[in-house]
Amino acid sequence: MRILVTGGAGFIGSHYVRQVLEGGYGPPGSRVTVLDKLTYAGRRENLPAEHPGLTFVRGDVCDLPLLLDVLPGHDAVVHFAAESHVDRSVADGAAFAVTNVCGTQTLLEACRRTGIARVVHVSTDEVYGSVASGSCAEDAPLAPNSPYAASKAGGDLIARSYWRTHGLDLSITRCSNNYGPYQYPEKLIPLFVTNLLRGVPVPLYGDGGNRREWLHVDDHCRAVDLVLRRGRAGEVYNVGGGAELTNREVTGLLLGHLGAGADMVRHVTDRKAHDYRYSVDDSKIRRELGYAPRIDFATGLADTVTWYRDHPEWWKPLILRSASSGH
Repeated sequence: MRILVTGGAGFIGSHYVRQVLEGGYGPPGSRVTVLDKLTYAGRRENLPAEHPGLTFVRGDVCDLPLLLDVLPGHDAVVHFAAESHVDRSVADGAAFAVTNVCGTQTLLEACRRTGIARVVHVSTDEVYGSVASGSCAEDAPLAPNSPYAASKAGGDLIARSYWRTHGLDLSITRCSNNYGPYQYPEKLIPLFVTNLLRGVPVPLYGDGGNRREWLHVDDHCRAVDLVLRRGRAGEVYNVGGGAELTNREVTGLLLGHLGAGADMVRHVTDRKAHDYRYSVDDSKIRRELGYAPRIDFATGLADTVTWYRDHPEWWKPLILRSASSGH
């Protein structure tokens, strides 16, 4: 099987690519083409460059001529490529609309024209907005509150339209908060871990009471693979991790892992329109495809902290680059 993976040099996409090439899941002997623009969060170092089953193409999902050239011969597309950091979208939402909406439309149009047999569009639980109680099933209304979430919801609707209008064999996944190795140090867990490893205080939004459901990147990618191989066209599949904690609770766990005290926490002004809680009902993917997360949060978090402690050569250049660029 030949799979084109957009955004395959990023955190989640690169994990998926590495596992497919290593035979962790997916049809044996699958070959992967990674299409990645290599923006600040995409890195060639995240990929096994010398693997004979890997082809890398540097390019943009908004580049229709490039897509029409690259796509022929592939059996499936897994679409991870996205601008994904909420804070950046609050500061400037333009890139999010371009990549997450226009890029998705351009990619799917190219898939339609080149006869791609199967597509999985990877989305987020943030499209449902903040959930006061209970959990959102796949048919819950979309109520995004940040430019990032709105752009992902727009991409989801574009994806649905290509299934309904053009008959594209396409499924959508919506996952909860991912964590694990190789995550760019701007999201909560890698930011706090790398700060504490450097003796720098961690910035906790508001009172830290916002609640998130945490999902290890490997569990997420296994779910994506299940949907690719066995998901139904036109369907949405929520992917949950089952571990719901406040940001304050996650911060406390990280302080404990790294031997730091509460004096290393700096409460900062809350993000605009900061969603209080996300929660998805993932009974559908469990029932239909046999999915269940395998990595409990305590184990996954400990392993993630260890990975960042053991790989400063991976994250320190990113922090230096971010500081020099003013981000």
